[in-house]
Amino acid sequence: MILLDWGLINAEFDLLGHAIELNIAQLTQTAQTNQTQELPISLEGLARIQAPTITLTAIDWRVNITGREISPQNFQGNLTAVGTIFGGSFFVRLDQPNLQQRETWRLAEAQFLRKLDRSDYIFGSQAPFWRSQGTGDYWGFTIVQRWGFTPPPPSGRGGFNPQQRLQASQIERTIVGRANPGTLVRLTQGLGEGALAEVLVDSSGIYRFENVRVDNQSSNTNYRVLLYRDARLTAQPEIRDVSFSRALELLPSGASALIVSGGLRRQFAANDTWVGTFSDFRGGIFQRWGLTEELTVGLGGVYDRNFDPQSASEFRGLAELFFLPASGKLQASVSVVKGDSWDVNADVRLQPFPNFTARFNSDRFSQRLNLDWRVLPGLSLFGAIDSRDGNSAGLQFYRRGRNDETSVRATFDTNNRFRWNLTQRFGKLQFTQQGNEISTQSALGYNFSAQQSLLFNYETRSQNLLDDNLATLSWRYRSTARSLDGNYLWEAQVGYAIGSRGEGIIASAGTTIIPGLLLRGRYQGVALTSSESSFNIELVSSLDLQAGISPSDRRNENFRTLGGIAIFAFFDANNNGKKDAGESIYTGNLDMFVLDNKPLASYQVQRRRDRNSLRLPQGTYRLDFKPSGFPPGWKTAVDALAIDVVAGAYTVVRVPLQQIAFQ
Repeated sequence: MILLDWGLINAEFDLLGHAIELNIAQLTQTAQTNQTQELPISLEGLARIQAPTITLTAIDWRVNITGREISPQNFQGNLTAVGTIFGGSFFVRLDQPNLQQRETWRLAEAQFLRKLDRSDYIFGSQAPFWRSQGTGDYWGFTIVQRWGFTPPPPSGRGGFNPQQRLQASQIERTIVGRANPGTLVRLTQGLGEGALAEVLVDSSGIYRFENVRVDNQSSNTNYRVLLYRDARLTAQPEIRDVSFSRALELLPSGASALIVSGGLRRQFAANDTWVGTFSDFRGGIFQRWGLTEELTVGLGGVYDRNFDPQSASEFRGLAELFFLPASGKLQASVSVVKGDSWDVNADVRLQPFPNFTARFNSDRFSQRLNLDWRVLPGLSLFGAIDSRDGNSAGLQFYRRGRNDETSVRATFDTNNRFRWNLTQRFGKLQFTQQGNEISTQSALGYNFSAQQSLLFNYETRSQNLLDDNLATLSWRYRSTARSLDGNYLWEAQVGYAIGSRGEGIIASAGTTIIPGLLLRGRYQGVALTSSESSFNIELVSSLDLQAGISPSDRRNENFRTLGGIAIFAFFDANNNGKKDAGESIYTGNLDMFVLDNKPLASYQVQRRRDRNSLRLPQGTYRLDFKPSGFPPGWKTAVDALAIDVVAGAYTVVRVPLQQIAFQ
């Protein structure tokens, strides 16, 4: 039994021979990990709900009105639209610097984006994958091809980032260590008890675990190594924590990625149309290879007349190197651009001890060396050598108790500049202050409750022989409830300010209580460096256009990289599979839905009057219907569905509930 527990003997039952076969495993100091996999998602035999092929999903309209006491009012706005077409998403944004003049409308963005596991296709406005200078934006095409890895899932924030699509969601690393011969070493993840792999240390005294998968998007992925001396599983093991630094640009060994891009520079002149003027071709090609699990390199070239306005050359060679050994003590990232001269960006991090880190950064403007020494828990000393701004040194202190919290950071440099940040919280009272050689900002707040606070702010500034100050006392209210985009349903602040430039009322208010609408305004009677009163009004209207017109959550830009599922469940009284007049909508119980083996309630679900919707990366999902969550006396016609999701739109799923006929 002990040998079986060690993993030294595998037992198999032979049905034909009515015998147990014992296979003795080879004892070696190298082990392949057998990391647990999520339960497979089976779609075989399920009815399939197709994603929409073309649709306008949502629109947002934003208006911003600003004004000052002796200045004319300024009306600005923009209109955005997002949807899906040809298996990808499209996004359009129109800006209007002056709403009172129709001819000021401008096409700010127009992009088609299709993201797949192995390739990406982007057409329209976008960011170039190389560093560029000068004016104007980039319009064209970009194709990304990947071999041997998949990129991280989209976060839903922003549009296409070419560098992120060259990164791997997971990489494989090797864990190596020393132990006494005869020690049984088990690899576990986090606080889990199950062993991912185990090995018996031989006479070399070295154990090794290969192909350990590391999540390259989290700040660190923690594993633990359990060492059982003399292979005694009944003894308390020695525990060693193993962590890996995040290396976003590191590719798995043997993997590679290619990016090709070409397009034009777009600028606006005084008498240009709403589209602008296109000129100056730009383009480039670049490939990145994972040579080993510790080393990734890249090589390519770029043609760009706007690369450096002061350069005579339009061609640039690109090269990069990323190095992260398994020990994690050294991490190096170097990118080189070669034209008329060398432009080197370097980021080298060395951590010889757990409490000491040295980091060197270099670019065409300066070189910087930063040192950080954690002297005690909560206390660190740091220093910096900067070829441009001089040298500096400082300290950082942090302490947190049951009912209080203290954070202090202070630096002093060779130019006699003193800078500091201070935060002190005690119960419901909090004080913060930050300052430098020309200004200070102090704030004292007392929370009467989770919604109401009394605030006192004091600001100073000394610049150009002028000394200004402003003191403000105000009351603030913020509702406990928030809308799905994080804004408070209700918020308000009112107070009075007195300073060197005068005195006056300050007031602000905002609400998202009306679905699909955000309204926010602010009035300031005096400012730190101005005696003019000013105001600002912001209005955001957001509409969902799928399955009728309904309010949206002001996060429609997420559809640039995400899709979603909108579930419409209804009581199908006549069992015809369609919602007829008089048949009620059902959104009450999320427990009846299971998405990819996980309860639907575990996702971020937006619950509306007529639907439950959630946003998801592009792919195919399995939606199961759980009978224990059905309304009493009702059932679904099928047990599960396969649902296709594409970026830019919801896939609408209609779920008719049929009445159970009792005999």
